[in-house]
Amino acid sequence: MTTTSYEFFPPRSLDASFRLWDTVNALRHTEPEFVSVTYGAGGTTRQLTHEAVETINRRTGLSVAAHLTCVDASRGETLDIAARYADAGVSHLVALRGDPPAGATNFTPHKDGFASSVELVEALAKTGNFDITVGAYPDPHPAATNDDADITWLKRKIDAGATRAITQFFFEADTFFRFRDRAVKAGITAPILPGILPIQSWSGTQKIAKRCGAKVPNRLVSAFQKAERDDRSTLLATVECTDLCSKLLEGGAEHLHFYTLNNPTLTRDVVHALGLVPDPALEKVA
Repeated sequence: MTTTSYEFFPPRSLDASFRLWDTVNALRHTEPEFVSVTYGAGGTTRQLTHEAVETINRRTGLSVAAHLTCVDASRGETLDIAARYADAGVSHLVALRGDPPAGATNFTPHKDGFASSVELVEALAKTGNFDITVGAYPDPHPAATNDDADITWLKRKIDAGATRAITQFFFEADTFFRFRDRAVKAGITAPILPGILPIQSWSGTQKIAKRCGAKVPNRLVSAFQKAERDDRSTLLATVECTDLCSKLLEGGAEHLHFYTLNNPTLTRDVVHALGLVPDPALEKVA
């Protein structure tokens, strides 16, 4: 049985709050295994993340995972945040090193903080309170020092106590399969969930891809240039995402994690197109 999960980000305004809840409500009927809420770069949405996680957990009954990073906080402060989640009934954390604060190009650990995601995972695992998910990078992480660095770091995180990994998004199914096969060869047995980014804005997607090191195939560049001229970008995005997910499922993936960017439309359409949940509109017609 194929399962799904969805990533949201915490709202910074009243309008953004409505958008988040519209997204949650539009996707909750698909019965995801879990949903997650991100942490802003530099820890800038720490409190907003906590509020969004607690509210989704309390009001929807969905299983919620809270992102937690090493950025701009001491070890004690970070573990206090984790303890607050445990007290609120949230037992799933996505443990990440985190992006540098705005204006910084490199990650610099807090003088009393965790120096890496491995250290964070180790500390969280010792509490015995959490199911821990970590990140993985099918395309090389911008800070990777060699071709094996991303596999080496992933194995260290799993060995430290993580139970699964979610990948950064990618555009070709073979990118994921190559990474998965390398991970298995390295002795990694934990599930690796493919991260999927439905292309809601081609220009925005290219900017995100450049920042995180995801390789953009030339065929997509040409296809979206033509689609934008013909005003068919949404159709192309739906077809591309559905095709990518179909290939992943055919290749053995059992779970799909969608980066929704707090916009449910493309994600919902793709999940329905894949037949993972019945489309309520079609049921009414029938």
